Amino acid sequence: MIKVIGVIGSGAMGTGIAQVIATAGLEVYIYDSNPVAINVAKDNFKESLEKLVTKNKITAEDASAIESKIIFQSNFKSLDACDLIIEAIVEDLQIKKQVFAELEKIVRKDCVLATNTSSLSIASIAAACQFPERVIGLHFFNPATIMPLVEIVPAIQTAADTILDASSFINFIGKTAVVCKDTPGFIVNRIARPYYGEAIRIMEENIADIATIDWAMKEFGGFKMGPFELMDFIGHDVNYRVTEIVWAQFFYDNKFKPSIAQKRLFEANRFGRKSGIGFYDYREGAATLTPNKDQVLGEYIFTRIISLLINEAIDALYFQIASKDDIELAMLKGVNYPKGLLHWAEELGFGSILENLEELSFEYGDERYRPSVLLKQMVRENRRFFN
Repeated sequence: MIKVIGVIGSGAMGTGIAQVIATAGLEVYIYDSNPVAINVAKDNFKESLEKLVTKNKITAEDASAIESKIIFQSNFKSLDACDLIIEAIVEDLQIKKQVFAELEKIVRKDCVLATNTSSLSIASIAAACQFPERVIGLHFFNPATIMPLVEIVPAIQTAADTILDASSFINFIGKTAVVCKDTPGFIVNRIARPYYGEAIRIMEENIADIATIDWAMKEFGGFKMGPFELMDFIGHDVNYRVTEIVWAQFFYDNKFKPSIAQKRLFEANRFGRKSGIGFYDYREGAATLTPNKDQVLGEYIFTRIISLLINEAIDALYFQIASKDDIELAMLKGVNYPKGLLHWAEELGFGSILENLEELSFEYGDERYRPSVLLKQMVRENRRFFN
């Protein structure tokens, strides 16, 4: 039974995960080696709870109870009492492996070790441990206090009991769990790549500007945020790095290739909203961009991007990354898509999606537009995913 949890990393993700766990009534140790970072995290945590009280989401008594469950620690050995430890630090494989190797020296043999990585190999992290069967991926989405989804990612070394313990824990804290293979980007960060990459490609080709592309995806697709708005919201320090990691881990498959435009923003520290400027300029006095609301152009943009998104979802199913239900759930709950992509494929028609991809492939001669084998099969055999 998992009763005491450790969280390594006191940044926004670590403290968010800890708040979710404490709200569920479990005891949480937040470890960070940096005392300054711990003090900042304490202040942010208090502020977060105060906002919830002000909005009548919780009572002052609830806030006190949640706060009492969280213990900030700068002593690594204080994690020895934990039943589960969730690592939420920088996306650097070597650093994570080092942390997991050190953890094994202090925790019990039955302590579950989880990583919150969004794109790195769980198998590689587990390989740093003497008991890799207790290592698993638990990928929370940011902000963890709001986003309902957690991707549960077993490595090839992970024991069945570890998967059951992790699933029970995620259900207990009130999150929605999906299980997926240990592949680059897992479900969401794999399937969502074309939403960003193809939007940038359309912009780089001067077919439309960023405001027009964002308008098209919201107007014709019903997305809550356009791709450039979303990239700026996520932050290019995060989004670009994930794209780069997924691309490299897929042996530089061209359909996951990063863009120079986003790389330059990353290199210039123009991370988006958090830095005041990204694709959009959020600084005081900056000009507001006006979209070109041409219906034909808007439909072209939407059709091109949604075709690639659907193709990637179908390909993920073809390679058994997750079940069709978990793929749909992941995109609905992990990135707030207006529809599940497999259902969307049936609505638009498999034949239409295949035709769009073949036209793009013919025009560009680019592997990024290659249709999934399963998409071809669905068209040829006139099959459906759902009744």
